[in-house]
Amino acid sequence: MQKKLHIKKGDTVFVNLGEYRGQKGRVLEVDRKKDRAIVEGINMISKHTKPNAQNPDGGIVKKEAPVHISNLMLIDPSSGAPTRIGRQKNSKGKLVRYSKKSGEEIK
Repeated sequence: MQKKLHIKKGDTVFVNLGEYRGQKGRVLEVDRKKDRAIVEGINMISKHTKPNAQNPDGGIVKKEAPVHISNLMLIDPSSGAPTRIGRQKNSKGKLVRYSKKSGEEIK
């Protein structure tokens, strides 16, 4: 069974370490085995590519590289500030994420 992470694809996150500290972005992909996430516009790298069908000229392409999950915090939907995440059972008995700052459930 794969471990549960506090961040999912589509979440808006705040970067709290590194060159991109203080910036916000949307999570495009999560790698649960390596505990890493690809965030839109964060940790940009230059990748040298050969000519192919998508890029007929080849050359240098800018793209996002993965960031470790521990360097990301979820943005609280109500206040817009970074928050820690908790898990609790809702009325139906299902585990849901909630914001530790505001106590609101995160969809």
